[in-house]
Amino acid sequence: MLFKEKTSRTFFKIEKRMLFFFITILFYNYSFSQFDSSVRLKANDSLQISTTQYNKNKIKKLACINAGIYGGSMLGLYNAWYKNYPQTSFHTFNDLAEWQQIDKIGHAYSAYTMGNYSIALWKQAGMNRKKSIWIGGLTGALYQTVIETLDAYSEAWGWSWGDISANMIGSGMLIAQELAWNEQKIQFKVSFHEKNYSDELLNKRNIVLFGQTAPERFLKDYNGQTYWLSVNASSIIPNNLLPRWLNIAIGTGAEGMFGARQNIAYDKNGSVVFNRPDIKKYRQWYLAPDIDLTKIKTKNKYLKSTLFILNALKFPMPAIEYGNSKFRFHYVYF
Repeated sequence: MLFKEKTSRTFFKIEKRMLFFFITILFYNYSFSQFDSSVRLKANDSLQISTTQYNKNKIKKLACINAGIYGGSMLGLYNAWYKNYPQTSFHTFNDLAEWQQIDKIGHAYSAYTMGNYSIALWKQAGMNRKKSIWIGGLTGALYQTVIETLDAYSEAWGWSWGDISANMIGSGMLIAQELAWNEQKIQFKVSFHEKNYSDELLNKRNIVLFGQTAPERFLKDYNGQTYWLSVNASSIIPNNLLPRWLNIAIGTGAEGMFGARQNIAYDKNGSVVFNRPDIKKYRQWYLAPDIDLTKIKTKNKYLKSTLFILNALKFPMPAIEYGNSKFRFHYVYF
């Protein structure tokens, strides 16, 4: 039952991490709409929050909202998952060999994105630049580390050094760019396309592992997720003739994953219920143009905030794919 247990354990961890991630996005969206900020455009046309006026009341309000949302979500998370499983002493769980490491990239992305939103909010509340970068930038890694700690004391899961390392890489990428450039010249993004197969057995396996609805698939299906490093051309190459909103993105994903380590699963009695060693697991690489939504000019502060939040998603564009020793061209890839 080894593979069944590890598959189940991994997907519970996916659900917990991604559920908290999307709760946080909703919180940031709400917070952006609540604070009456001074939003201005710098020469690079990206969203910048004026921090000339230190507003202690806004900072206190933001800290209270942050603590309330975070504390409430952690309590809900504990009641939903952890209290129903036996507790044990601190222990680790090595999952580096699972899911072609796409889950680790997802951890880095979550830490990066939550931290990016948090930095913008602290700046918006009037906190000085370096404090907002360090406090906000470490938010994503800190939040996910608390979840990892709960995992470490639960018999059903365990502390993953791979997860922790990925969290710190995501936060480190964010903080380093803010300190060096005061902007994100290399942006971390995600895209998703729902997978359907001509083989009905694979579609049934898809439902078992990844759920039936589109939101479930978005959260769980690593076969449909692509993570991108999106570079803004005008930020890297000054005075070029390209549009200021144009990015060039390099993406990675994986295919053929119907189990954490192998495409095999067992029922509770130890009998094989899925066994497809013929399906090859392989990594995919992509090259595509992208749009930096923060560089789209608008005077509407709510639209500006919305574009800033949505910029965490890769814009659908043509793409070149390399995987399984073959090249493919996609007219539109997401």
